[in-house]
Amino acid sequence: MATFVHDGEAIDYTPTADVAAGAVVVQGELVGVTKQPISANKLGALAVAGVFDFPKATGSGITAGALCYWDATNQRATTTATGNKLIGKCVKAAADVDTTVRVRMSQ
Repeated sequence: MATFVHDGEAIDYTPTADVAAGAVVVQGELVGVTKQPISANKLGALAVAGVFDFPKATGSGITAGALCYWDATNQRATTTATGNKLIGKCVKAAADVDTTVRVRMSQ
């Protein structure tokens, strides 16, 4: 039997170094975003649900509904699954010239 803990839109996170607001944090297959700065060794939270604008490379458009992944090496969203972690789905098409893509997080 499972016991309800909370709605799961945010999870506890204690970083080993200071983390700025808006940072994308990867823990295994879980990707979260800090809504507020978190000091090193202090309990904070990662949003794991919601809609966020993630940086993306120019020269690559992303269509609404496309699966988006986090490329931790280049610190940007991509539609390339290989070697990257699932973020969610694009909810607003991003043109080649756009530097961000709007994603509804769902993992």
